[in-house]
Amino acid sequence: MPIKKIRKIKFYDTTLRDGAQTEGISLSLEDKIQIAHRLDQFGMHYVEGGWPGSNPKDMAFFKEIQKRKLRRAKIVAFGSTRRAHTKVASDINVKGLLESKTQVITIFGKSWDFHVKKVFRTSLKENLSMIYETVAYLKSKKKEVIYDAEHFFDGFRENPDYAIKTLQQAARAGADNITLCDTNGGTMPHEIRRAILRVKRSLRVPLGIHCHNDAELAVANSIQAVGEGCELVQGTINGYGERCGNANLVSVIPILQAKMNRSCFSPRKMKELTQVSHFVAEICNMPLQPNQAFTGRSAFAHKGGVHINAMMKSAKTYEHMDPKLIGNRRRYLVSELGGKTNVMLKARELQLDFSKESPEARRILAEVQKLENEGYQFEAAEASFELLVQMLLGKAKTLFKVKKVSVRAEDIGDKIPVSVAEVKLFAKNKEYFVVAEGDGPVNALDSALRKALRSSYPAVDDIRLTDYKVRVVNSEAGTAAKVRVFIQFQDKNRSWTTVGVNENIIEASWKALVDAVEYKLLKG
Repeated sequence: MPIKKIRKIKFYDTTLRDGAQTEGISLSLEDKIQIAHRLDQFGMHYVEGGWPGSNPKDMAFFKEIQKRKLRRAKIVAFGSTRRAHTKVASDINVKGLLESKTQVITIFGKSWDFHVKKVFRTSLKENLSMIYETVAYLKSKKKEVIYDAEHFFDGFRENPDYAIKTLQQAARAGADNITLCDTNGGTMPHEIRRAILRVKRSLRVPLGIHCHNDAELAVANSIQAVGEGCELVQGTINGYGERCGNANLVSVIPILQAKMNRSCFSPRKMKELTQVSHFVAEICNMPLQPNQAFTGRSAFAHKGGVHINAMMKSAKTYEHMDPKLIGNRRRYLVSELGGKTNVMLKARELQLDFSKESPEARRILAEVQKLENEGYQFEAAEASFELLVQMLLGKAKTLFKVKKVSVRAEDIGDKIPVSVAEVKLFAKNKEYFVVAEGDGPVNALDSALRKALRSSYPAVDDIRLTDYKVRVVNSEAGTAAKVRVFIQFQDKNRSWTTVGVNENIIEASWKALVDAVEYKLLKG
């Protein structure tokens, strides 16, 4: 699909509003400020802060962000057209938008006649007046106005003439950009193209695109829209958003820049993309999907056999781009299936240089095969593998030594159970003995371990447990079966996973927990 010669693409992030509507996400005021600052550092052109007329927290954000110095991003206030049969100057929502004191305001209006009649319960003519008067009023206040044509593609499908009229009203009123919204997320790429071609024949205002992902097409539709001339792409980091989410800017940006040769951000900033993706996931308390395109941990991960051998000859064989361009990295997964080649390649990642026929490679492979026969699995627990290699090569550093650990559960039964963990360890020539409670044994052990290490290693407070998985290794053994525990931790820059195996689930969890904390302290 050829890209037409248009002005440089600009990106409009709505993570703080649309993204915050994701099930399971609840952003505090400080969360929103942190994300806005990180997006500004990355170079995002527009950052939508929320709807100031909808809740006190959004208005508080706009007041607070005014005190902060931003490098590039324009903060945007979002809201609707005036209410039906109401003077725009006295409309409470419009007043809230102006009180936000942002230079840029995004107004959404109805493009679908069905919504005008069923939701607004007003006439099609009144809806046109609502659009025109609101945009014109905000322009009279010297604001940059982006008009979001909500449900445009659904409206265009059912009543194209009226849908176009709504856009013409916004254009006539002076909108700086008209963004076409696939609000229900069900439009096909060819429908996006057909609609935009008609729009371009009807008005001469810069266009934008805002897609939802209900048909798994938000990214494809956004790319299609840019190909047809849209200059502004709206979306969210990691594709967060209501229902199935919004267009994932983490995918749209590298596709346009790396695949379609569009200058979006500097190469230096592009290398921050993975970090931005993980940072936002951390703040939103949403573990990043490992297989997320471009920035996921598995996006450039390779497992044994034909793939590894081919990758040794050329990275182009099984990678569509260089992961370094977006701040990600290539990973070779180590398992008993991968052989010495995997071990050698993984060692190179750890800056340990030896050939696959060396004694080191044979020793490591033998240990991996032995441990995997016992139930361990390292392809999903790279942190444990790295610690294992360092130990086998005599390069391990002893940061702390655990002398005693125990955990017990109290009030099991009708009452809410409380777990209590005791940990005694040595760190930096000092002995620590601590007791900590938790919601469960793993939480209690985690709390006790961190409490014991905190004075020697304050960095333990920078991490949090984001995933905990238990797998039965030999189910035929019944309740005496071995279990495999995976624990994933995350800080603001990365996530890592460790593994522990034992017949006792608490012991297996403890092994994985200690590895996870030790890995963090080694990496900083």
